[in-house]
Formats: sequence, C-alpha cells, structure tokens
Amino acid sequence: MTLFADILSSVFERRVRFSAGWSKDDRSLAQLTTDLIGTAGEGSGRSIASRILDTYQGLDSAGKKDFFLHLAEDMNIDPDAVRQTLAAYEDTPGKASYRAFMSASEPPRQELIRRLNMVPGGTEILVRMRADLLRLSENDPALQALDVDFRHLFVSWFNRGFLVLRPISWESPAHILDKIIDYEAVHAIQSWDDLRRRLQPEDRRCFAFFHPAMPDEPLIFVEVALAEGVPGSIQRLLAEDREILGQEKADTAVFYSISNCQAGLAGISFGNSLIKQVARDLAAELPQIKTFVTLSPIPGLVDWLVENQVSFDAADAGTMKKLAAEFLLHAKRPDGLPRDPVARFHLGNGALVHAVHAEADSSEKGRAQSGGTMVNYLYDLARLTENHEGFIARQPVPASSEVKSLANPKNRPTG
Repeated sequence: MTLFADILSSVFERRVRFSAGWSKDDRSLAQLTTDLIGTAGEGSGRSIASRILDTYQGLDSAGKKDFFLHLAEDMNIDPDAVRQTLAAYEDTPGKASYRAFMSASEPPRQELIRRLNMVPGGTEILVRMRADLLRLSENDPALQALDVDFRHLFVSWFNRGFLVLRPISWESPAHILDKIIDYEAVHAIQSWDDLRRRLQPEDRRCFAFFHPAMPDEPLIFVEVALAEGVPGSIQRLLAEDREILGQEKADTAVFYSISNCQAGLAGISFGNSLIKQVARDLAAELPQIKTFVTLSPIPGLVDWLVENQVSFDAADAGTMKKLAAEFLLHAKRPDGLPRDPVARFHLGNGALVHAVHAEADSSEKGRAQSGGTMVNYLYDLARLTENHEGFIARQPVPASSEVKSLANPKNRPTG
C-alpha cells in the first residue's frame, strides 16, 4: 500500500478538492479517502470506510458528482509510473518488476472501492453508488473511465460462483414480494392479486438470483409459465380467468418475463446463467418438459419500421409477422449484431428464433414498441453452445424454417 499512499500524497500536494457538504467530521471526504488508502489497521480502516459511505449517502447529486470527479482525477493512475515500471519489467522480467508494474497500473480508487466493500452493508451501498455514477457520467470521459473500475470489480464480486438461486413463491417474505412487484420491468404487476396469480398456481414458477452480501435484494428474476405447447399471446398466458394446468400435463416451460433489479449492476450479465440454471432445474423436477421457450417483446420493431417509412398501422396479422421476422433476422447494428436488444440477449445465450406472433400483446406498451407482436426464442439445450458460437462469429441468426420463410427479402424495408 506504500505506492498508493505515495501517489496520493503527491497528488494532494498539488490539488485538494474542497466541497460544501463533504464533511461529516473535521475531515473532508477527500481527506477520508486518502486516510482509508493509507491506513494499515483493519478496525480503523472500517471506521473510516463507514464514515465515507455515510457521508456519501447524504450528498445531493452535485456533491456525488464532485466525489466521483475526485476519484476519477485525484485517484487515477500515474502514467509516468506506469511507463517506468513497464520499462523496468521489459528490461528485467521477474516477480518484483511485475508486481511494481501491476501496482502502478491499478488506480488507487480500485483499492478504495475494495476497502469500502469491507463495511457491513457496503456492497449494497456500492451498487447504489454505481447507479449514481451511471446517471451522472453521461458525456464525461473521466467518469466513464471510473465506471470501468467499478465494473471490473463487480464482475468479480458478482460472478456466478457467488450467486444463490432461490425460488420465489407466494409464501416468500412480503418484503421480497414487494420488490418483485417494483422491479418487474416487462409486464407490470398491477396488484397483489396479480402477483398471486403469477406465483401461487402449480403451473407458475419464479426464480431469482441473490448475492450473499445482499440477501434481501434480488439481482434478477425470471417468471415461468408451465404450458401445453408453445404460447403465442401474453394476454392469454396471464388472463385472470385462465384454466390452471396441472403441472403433470405440462410439456413446455415458458420464460415470459426476465427483469434486472439493480441499476448499479447494469452490464453485469446474470440472465444467461439464470435461464440455463432454471431450465436444468425444471427438467430435473418435471422430466416430461422437453421444450424451453420465451415469450418475448420486440422493443425495437416499431422504431425500425418508422425509420424505414413502413406503414404498419393497418397491417394484418400476416404482414406484421413477416415484418417482425425480417426485423429479427436481418436488422443489424453497425457491429453486425442484431438491432433488437432482447434478440441480442437471447441469441447471445444460444437460443434461436422459433416463432413470431401478431396480436400477441395488446397492452399500450406492447402496441407502442412492437405493434403487438411477440416472439418465442427456443432454448434447445443440446444446441446452445453451437448457436452461441455462431452468434459470436456473426453468422446468420439461427431460426426455425417457419421464421426463415417469413423473413423473405421482398418484405425488407427499402427506406
């Protein structure tokens, strides 16, 4: 830690930031961060870290941005030290020269974040802190670089080995159920009765990933319907008066909603592991289930049609299915990946486009983003790796023969 302390000492000789509202005791928040990096005692370190986190949570947006600018500018790497230690390692490769280079190339703010994480409850506060950073860092390269450090650490802290898969049922604690209602991002849960209909019947399931450091905060959850055959309408799947299916009759598991819960974990992917783990668990519990599909929105479809001046307001069901198939299979970003974000997610997991359905989502949101169309992505457990590798290699989007036939070039917008 001597190198970190030396760098910070030289930095603060040149520049110390003072901001109203930063102090909770006689030391500024900037000074507290310096003290935390320089301390060797675990007890005193936790005390200082607690003060930093408590003070941060009391700041307004302007104060939080000042704090982030302090981390981005005053706790950055020293380029001269990086160059010198790299040259020394190139001249004399070895343990000592490599350690010196690694120490110089890691910004002190990474160690600061690690030490803040040692405080009980620190992980959750840091996740909220990153949510603030993402909100405040638009068009600021220095703050965006700081986020690289947060993301680097979070990828390690929230890797699959640390996550716990828990079923969510109607008997789950009320504070967890309340968060499921709040965090649902695909098909809004309108009431507690609506939630009960999604959790209590024997043909419904819900699973969430939790982290041991955040036991009361779901990170991501998926809602599952057990069905006979592949469904093509979300309103029928969630209808109040639907007939409950005995789970022994189900041959299909439908992932109809997957919601990320923590804004501060944006870009940290859990969905891949979640869907595959749930599919394996359901296959073990109910071996008669052989088909695993989603019933997914197509959020980019309407924007794409409008941009290409395609009239679709009065389009019949067949035309909408053709347009949706063309969009999913052929509308790409400049990097060659599918334009639709939901498609990128599921295709990146190794799924394929199985079927498209018109008039499948009559909600205001469904009409606005996709003209009411939806899509099934099929998770063929035997082909996930093959499909994923093809996706990474920018091969054609894997799809059923039915969808391929719908995506005829003559349906392609020319605008």
